[in-house]
Amino acid sequence: MSAPAPPVAPPSPVNPAERRPRRPFLWSAVALVVWFALGGLLGPLSGQLSSVQKNDNASFLPASAESTKVNELQAKFAEQAELPMFVVFSRDPGITAADQQAIAAFVAKLPSLEVGDGKTVGDYTAAGPIVPIPSQDGKAVLIGVPLDSNKVSKPMDDGKSPILRTVETVRAALPQVPGLEAHVTGPGGLLADLFSVFGALDTTLLGITALVVAVILILVYRSPFLWVIPLMSAGFALTAASGVVYLLAKHDVLTLNGQSQGILTVLVFGAGTDYALLLVARYREELHRYESHFDAMKVAWRGVLEPLVASAATVTVGLLCLLFSELNSNKSTGPVAAIGIACALLASLTFLPALLLMPSAVAGLLLFGVLFGVLSALGLPAGAAAGLALLLVVGGFVLGVRARRAAVPPRWAFFAGWPAGRWGFWPKVPRHDEHDEKLSGMWSKVAAGVGRHPRRTWVTTTLVLLVAAFFVTTLKADGISQSDAFTKKVDSVLGQQQLGQHFPAGSGSPAVIIGNADQADAILAAAKPVPGIATIVPYTGQPAGSGQPSTIPKVVDGLVQFQATLTSASDSLAAEQTVKALRAAVHAVPGADAKVGGFTAINYDTQQASRRDRAVIIPIVLVVIFLILALLLRALLAPFLLVLTVVLSFAATLGVSAVVFNHVFHFAGADTSFPLFSFVFLVALGVDYNIFLMTRVREETLLVGTRPGVLKALTVTGGVITSAGLVLAGTFSVLATLPLVVLAELGFAVAFGVLLDTMVVRSLLVPALMYDVDRRIWWPSALARRVS
Repeated sequence: MSAPAPPVAPPSPVNPAERRPRRPFLWSAVALVVWFALGGLLGPLSGQLSSVQKNDNASFLPASAESTKVNELQAKFAEQAELPMFVVFSRDPGITAADQQAIAAFVAKLPSLEVGDGKTVGDYTAAGPIVPIPSQDGKAVLIGVPLDSNKVSKPMDDGKSPILRTVETVRAALPQVPGLEAHVTGPGGLLADLFSVFGALDTTLLGITALVVAVILILVYRSPFLWVIPLMSAGFALTAASGVVYLLAKHDVLTLNGQSQGILTVLVFGAGTDYALLLVARYREELHRYESHFDAMKVAWRGVLEPLVASAATVTVGLLCLLFSELNSNKSTGPVAAIGIACALLASLTFLPALLLMPSAVAGLLLFGVLFGVLSALGLPAGAAAGLALLLVVGGFVLGVRARRAAVPPRWAFFAGWPAGRWGFWPKVPRHDEHDEKLSGMWSKVAAGVGRHPRRTWVTTTLVLLVAAFFVTTLKADGISQSDAFTKKVDSVLGQQQLGQHFPAGSGSPAVIIGNADQADAILAAAKPVPGIATIVPYTGQPAGSGQPSTIPKVVDGLVQFQATLTSASDSLAAEQTVKALRAAVHAVPGADAKVGGFTAINYDTQQASRRDRAVIIPIVLVVIFLILALLLRALLAPFLLVLTVVLSFAATLGVSAVVFNHVFHFAGADTSFPLFSFVFLVALGVDYNIFLMTRVREETLLVGTRPGVLKALTVTGGVITSAGLVLAGTFSVLATLPLVVLAELGFAVAFGVLLDTMVVRSLLVPALMYDVDRRIWWPSALARRVS
């Protein structure tokens, strides 16, 4: 009998850190290095983004607009294009002799006031004397300061706008005479206040957005560390997007304005965090199934790839539909926002997985930042502080690795028992073969309720949304004046009010009429009787205050120009109606080929183009979204129903917004672009949640059938979709911190609409409807005929 075989020793337990696959680790390290390099290259450029903004209405209009054509013709009459800026002095009883002396002294020193970069106010003004004009009631004095449009359009050496610097300089130099009120207004003053608001985008808006996202992520993850990873991914995505947009705007490939920059910030943070929430949730789910966190990430990454790409493609294509706009500002916003979405997707699919797989690298970076700050505060030079901080971090990392690999970890190595690569979820670390609490939590109960009463659920929610949508008829989206565009009374608005009280409200910003010289008398005769015209004079080419004014119009290339002062403020809706009537009158003059332009006409043409845009673009976006959903879900009925729910949700949001704007915030109205931008962001972003839900429904349907698949998908995605909605609503609500009505309204509408979408539409209406329709939702694909 042969001797028994010696017992085989059981294999030695292998530390998970020792069996870590090298290839995923290498790819993660490469991704981190590449993104940190991009951050280093594009970070300085993103900080200069405000310097390439263009916020003047004229540059937004298409070449076909009548006011644009007048601007081009007007350039023939003067060597310098002018942007009016007004200084209005007023005293209620009347301007005194002391007031007149102070005003005269101010006018004398005005051209020599230093603006910066070695320039003075005089370097940015057009040629001609600056003459004080007293009002007929003796209570005010108006000083017109014509800025040279070409000079003030070029940024200063520090990237700041010369318009803002000039207006700030003039305001700081206003005489401080007791009882004498002084304001800087007109188109120049209004633009400066807009620049001042948009200048906060680089700091205030970004800081508040990051803080809001951080707080929501901490509440969602209930982890002292994990929230940093999605926030870091979104931050690097914003840096990359801002750098790319800066380069394109600087080389005039696209136009950036303050509104599109604000939207870019909140959109990248919102979308980037949404994508991160989906990947992190799926990664956590797979960690319960796989022992290796690399294997879990591989499965999770593949599981979210299709919905993330489809979601980003839907939003991007929806935003690019703005290219069909007549307004150059809308054409610009589309590509700017689309670049942000593309960068958010790229970061979520490359940078974010690397951060999740290597949380120690993130912890090391945070520790380095803290140590560097402390050492710098202690007085060490920057180089020495950075070197010492790096040495301490690397030394601590080496000690930590050795402690984890020790047979008996030292007492100080409290982290030695944390699972490798999973500890970022601490204190609730998902472990292999552990029950996933998500399958028995709140959303499992919501899914069960939907399954018990599907028809009652979707009918009830539909009726509630229809009631809210009814109030959309009260929405006043016919445009607002620039004076009403601020949520608080800025200096230019106060000055505009004083201007309207003591002078013809349209003083300094006349409507411009240009037509054939041989019909000059007929043009003048047709224009004078138009209601809302205070005075109308021919353009003679003489500067103001040059002596006895001439009444002979200047003729250039067979054309003459008239300037009509309006009785209403040049930025008001009443002035726009006057321009509309004026155009009708002069267009009717045979052979005159007369056109009306000027500041008010530019605003009017902008509003008209915006109305046209929303009528054209909204249907295009709906068709595009339907086609993308049809390709993603391989069906036609489900995408059709989903688009209907999106439209219903949008209408309900506009209805609630109308009530809030009219009766809570008491806004004068909404900009004509408000419905379009609200639609693009709400529909495109709302479809995100449709995609997150329905791709999981289809995945589960292939395994367990349609109705069980709907309930399982709602159970596992309800939490992440709700969290994503909270983040997106939080980021867009930050727009309300800027004192602009258009951004406050857009921020409220998107925030409320997203919450409505996630809490009601995506959580109740859509799953209940899909459950009730059952497998027919997949018509005409084979799934519609599959019996589970």
